[in-house]
Amino acid sequence: MSWSEIALVVLGALAVGLLLAWRGASRLDRLHRKVAASRIALDAQLVRRASAAVELAASGALDPASAILVADAAYAASDAGPVTSPAAALKMDGLGADRERAESGLTATLREALGAPEAIRVLLDGPSGEVVAGLSAAWYRATLARRFHNEAVAQARRVRRLRHVRMFHLAGRAPMPRTVELDDALPHALEPNGG
Repeated sequence: MSWSEIALVVLGALAVGLLLAWRGASRLDRLHRKVAASRIALDAQLVRRASAAVELAASGALDPASAILVADAAYAASDAGPVTSPAAALKMDGLGADRERAESGLTATLREALGAPEAIRVLLDGPSGEVVAGLSAAWYRATLARRFHNEAVAQARRVRRLRHVRMFHLAGRAPMPRTVELDDALPHALEPNGG
């Protein structure tokens, strides 16, 4: 084999390596964008859930003490720092501990205020049934959005753990995405197929 043939083989291998690195970096970039988009969608769904909780508190369906607790928890969740720009979503740091704690607090407060499944069914069948159904739908969408976000984070993390991605630093300076861990379990009576 002459030196020109060796040079051709080395150039071919280098071209293939660069192509694979470019494809890997592009895939990782798409996954990071998916994480950012799912975080923005999750934030929007959590804001809708808090808004629906405030609407429930103002509807008169709950006793006054429960209504005040639900409204306070909903305002605390809303004030805990929603994602306001795509640049903030690109941090990939989840929602932050304060926001996750506030959202979990809203969930616990709502479950306590709504009470037992029989009480929820009475609320659904009563004059405020539309408000409770709206809360149920917003709550369910927020739960799904969190699951989709966490799955996107898991996909990005799996790709970032690959040996060639780490070896060639294909993630660049992008931070490692974090999952969002909060209590968002719906009461059984509010689940789409559980009531």
